[in-house]
Amino acid sequence: MYLEQINAPSDVRRFNSEQLCALADEMRTAMLNRLSKRGGHFGPNFGMVEATIALHYVFDSPQDKIVFDVSHQVYCHKLLTGRQAAFTDDERFGEASGYSNPDESEHDFFKIGHTSTSVSLACGLAKARDLKGESGNVIAVIGDGSLSGGEALEGLDFAAELGGNLIIVVNDNDMSIAENHGGLYDNLRRLRQSGGKCEQNLFRAMGLDYTFVPDGNDIGALIDAFTAVRGCERPTVVHICTEKGRGYAPAVADKENWHWSGPFDVQSGQPLCDGGDNYHDLTGRLLRGLMADDGSVVAITSGTPAVMGFSADMRAAAGRQFVDVGIAEEHAVALASGIATGGGKPFYGVYSSFIQRTYDQLSQDVCINGSPVTIAVFAASVYGMSDITHLGIFDIPLISNIPNMVYLAPTCREEYEAMVRWSMNQTDYPVAIRVPGDGVNSNRSMPIADYGRLNRSTVTHRGNGVAVIAVGSFYSLGEAALERLRGEGIDATLINPVYLTGLDTELLDSLTDDHRVVVTLEDGILDGGFGQKVAAYYGDSGMKVLCRGLKKEFIDRYDVDEILRQNGLTAEQIAADAIKAL
Repeated sequence: MYLEQINAPSDVRRFNSEQLCALADEMRTAMLNRLSKRGGHFGPNFGMVEATIALHYVFDSPQDKIVFDVSHQVYCHKLLTGRQAAFTDDERFGEASGYSNPDESEHDFFKIGHTSTSVSLACGLAKARDLKGESGNVIAVIGDGSLSGGEALEGLDFAAELGGNLIIVVNDNDMSIAENHGGLYDNLRRLRQSGGKCEQNLFRAMGLDYTFVPDGNDIGALIDAFTAVRGCERPTVVHICTEKGRGYAPAVADKENWHWSGPFDVQSGQPLCDGGDNYHDLTGRLLRGLMADDGSVVAITSGTPAVMGFSADMRAAAGRQFVDVGIAEEHAVALASGIATGGGKPFYGVYSSFIQRTYDQLSQDVCINGSPVTIAVFAASVYGMSDITHLGIFDIPLISNIPNMVYLAPTCREEYEAMVRWSMNQTDYPVAIRVPGDGVNSNRSMPIADYGRLNRSTVTHRGNGVAVIAVGSFYSLGEAALERLRGEGIDATLINPVYLTGLDTELLDSLTDDHRVVVTLEDGILDGGFGQKVAAYYGDSGMKVLCRGLKKEFIDRYDVDEILRQNGLTAEQIAADAIKAL
């Protein structure tokens, strides 16, 4: 086993070409062990094995600094930087995250989980090196899909002006998560077809030197290319062509669905668990029906069509009513505003973690202009993604405090579908919908409101003494807390607030007649959130307000039940706190 002999990345230099190829096979076997049992980013990592070996063969990490864009290909790097056990030993999977992390190794420089950032970060490292009079290579690794992001283009544009040593490795596998979209990909295709010699060259046009490697899975060719640019005195692009999913036939055959995978059977490639009904597929079916009835409906994604259930077949069937802007969330929001202003009906589906990148567009392009767009915010929940770079718990303060925005929090499937239909057929407001994060729950008894009458909450049970206002995914937690209180002889009120961007002040005023305590429950951070709006409204009145949500902090790969307990968000804790307040 060659992998076992690597204690530092420089150890790869002891191997000859045949041994390096064997090492590549061992690395894929190790990743297959972890990914089949734990899940993670499959295709990008399997395609970057040889390139990562060559990088560490030529460069001297950490003196030479390698920055991996979005971290989707960083498993290979971790295998060569002392973290093999996190892939080969099932008991130690938790020792390495799925993303680069300087807390794990001196060979990582940033915690990175969002795309299109590596060139800018590497420019900063190179600038700091030059200011301090130090030496060493700085290498940014970026996939072709990430080039569609605005920050990547900004970084490339700046790089030539930076001057000095900077090496940008463009990993071109002719894929984003799904297929690439955007005009620059025609140029990448021409470069691939011409062996890097076509007259039009995006990178040279930006003032960068350029080297082309047609087979980015050929270790020898990669070593030669990296050796030639090591110590370069001008920013240089090394354009390598790799195969996404290389080494595992199912991943090569279906590159889109194997970009990321859950646990699976190695022999068949079949997932080990059935995900059941989910809001992604539900949204796709709902939008398909809306599109069939109205040709002005258009679904927009920024590189993640699966977030709203659009398979390749569905995308083809939708035709011009489906738009993938590539990994460019800012453009997606501004585009939606333009479509709405022009009389179209845009629906933008996006993960909560990624909507953070669009604050300016939400404020300036959408809300100031009152554009009637619909934005579905997925994985906005403590139950969503748990990696520190992909947390979905910060959206309520971000979105709900922008003037003119209507942010809705459905508690069940029926509410979600009704909210989407209403939003897509109204022309008065920008609307965001916080897709429930606790699975698809059906509640046919939940009243469907007239959402055009803003800030009207739904009282689902009227009691006295204690009122529990439970937001979205935490509505079921509110129900459980009511049961606990009922067991203590307290018939509490349960409220579904529906809206996150405003308060039902008439209802809040009415509670003062026969309630002494209001408890707010929200599936996100407390600071700047919904509960604090309620507390501020009651101010110095006699009403006691207990705001329950998540502490403002970055948490990583957490246990949901433990986080809920730490934040007082179990039914038992909520009931006990309410009784104490009484």
